[in-house]
Amino acid sequence: MAVYIFAALIGVGIVALDQYTKYFIAANYTLAQSYVFIPKLIDITYVKNTGAAWGMLSDRTWLLISVTTLVMLICISLIVKYGTRNKLLFWAMILVLSGGVGNMIDRIFRGGAVVDFLHFTFWPQFPVFNIADCAIVVGGGLLVLYFLVDLLREAKSKSLSRAFNNDKE
Repeated sequence: MAVYIFAALIGVGIVALDQYTKYFIAANYTLAQSYVFIPKLIDITYVKNTGAAWGMLSDRTWLLISVTTLVMLICISLIVKYGTRNKLLFWAMILVLSGGVGNMIDRIFRGGAVVDFLHFTFWPQFPVFNIADCAIVVGGGLLVLYFLVDLLREAKSKSLSRAFNNDKE
């Protein structure tokens, strides 16, 4: 039970940090204003994104809200179904869910636009993003890692099974 409380606190913390930073940027910067945060690494650049990553599906707010809702429901169902049996999957879903909530708040209460402000200056083509996006990307990375570990575990199990069956013959 304690891990669920801790996960809820982490999730709420991510959403709170995400919303606070977006509020701070929107209140203190003008649109497209940029500030060098860490030279040659990260700039703070205030943009509004009405689409997904790289501006895909721009101005399709209801589609993005629908997809986000579906992904969040999948995360919740996986958390309910598997709980903490696999910590990698559990934390991946917590991060993706938290990031989804943060961006959903923007889409609903900021006219369909998500406030983005973190810009990697060493990779200028990478989209400007926010704390919620960071949570989603890290959660997605953990999910990929979960599947890779699962595939390796399955391959090892099959290999051991084949070796065991060959020894019987």
